[in-house]
Amino acid sequence: MPHKKTLRDVQVTGRRVLVRVDFNVPIDDQGNIVDDTRIKASLPTVEYLLDAKAKVILMSHLGRPEGRDERFSLQPVAKRLSRLVGVEVKFAPDCVGDEVRRMVSSLKEGEILLLENLRFHAGETKGDESFAKELASLGDVCVIDAFGTCHRKHASMYVLPKILKPAVMGFLLEKEVTYFEKAMVSPQRPVVALLGGAKVSSKLGIIKNLLKRVDKIFIGGAMAFTFIRAMGYPVGDSPVEEDLIPTALDILEIARKLGVKLYLPVDFVVGKEVSDSTPTKVVPWQEIPEEWRGLDIGPVSIELIREILSDAQTVIWNGPMGVFELDRFKNGTFAVAKMVAESPALTIAGGGDTDHAIHRAGVYNAIDFVSTGGGAFLQLLEGNHLPCLEVLDDREEG
Repeated sequence: MPHKKTLRDVQVTGRRVLVRVDFNVPIDDQGNIVDDTRIKASLPTVEYLLDAKAKVILMSHLGRPEGRDERFSLQPVAKRLSRLVGVEVKFAPDCVGDEVRRMVSSLKEGEILLLENLRFHAGETKGDESFAKELASLGDVCVIDAFGTCHRKHASMYVLPKILKPAVMGFLLEKEVTYFEKAMVSPQRPVVALLGGAKVSSKLGIIKNLLKRVDKIFIGGAMAFTFIRAMGYPVGDSPVEEDLIPTALDILEIARKLGVKLYLPVDFVVGKEVSDSTPTKVVPWQEIPEEWRGLDIGPVSIELIREILSDAQTVIWNGPMGVFELDRFKNGTFAVAKMVAESPALTIAGGGDTDHAIHRAGVYNAIDFVSTGGGAFLQLLEGNHLPCLEVLDDREEG
């Protein structure tokens, strides 16, 4: 990854600092924030700028509104952020326009203004240059701190940093990149990857890239059944991506050639349907009955993962091991969350479902780093570049 300038590399005192944050948080029907993890993740950047007496202008998206839609207003975020930083966060009724410019021009050193949802304007997701120029006119410095949107060429993420210079990383983005490099570029070995989730097709790029970088890989979740079927065993009514059976065989062969130990679950909790009321039983991996489907990994598989992790120095986790949203099938995923949290290795986890499971298991603070970006994290796991990072200012080495 190229070395990019961060907030520490630019003078911000007295300047209008335009910060792209990720405040895409869940809000219920009453306008209450359900989970403020992403707001809290931005605090190191926001508090640094306040201490430096910058004029702080924050911008974010929330959800996928089609035009202006008050259900997606960032106003509740302004209130929550005010409580977290202990100063009033002013709130703009829009993100561009005369009223916004007036509010920015009256901003004093050490004050914060949060702009309304960027996606109320179609130009944001279209990467519109004129919209980006309007945003650029509000600031003197551009800071990108929204890792979760770094894989999208949106106006505020990709076009704006080309127009408004200097354009640098905020502390959250810097942290995401640093931890990722520790895990994937220059890791302490052995490196163990734990992958789960529903479909091989959605993780194919990740599996192929990780095989070149890790020492052990465990593939669980519904993905495992395509591999088990590829090996010639029945999987009952469990989901299989038939068209990817040859690919699964190729992956098994690649792992063998590279000397990577690839593990699959050795037992499953099976049920007749995805329901908390379905009858269940635990069966070995090659004995799933007809009309039953695997809905979680079993106790022997959990112990296998414990053994796999026993000598790990770096652990990467993405994807649940079962239908953890239902209480009867959460045990495997929650057990993995606790094992990752208790591991002395450097532990990194990411992906929307993984993040959700970690919070539900109550171990969020015990894992070294939980990525705030689902899609962007997956892009990096696949070995892809993030367009937004490439347009930020390079740090001069030496």
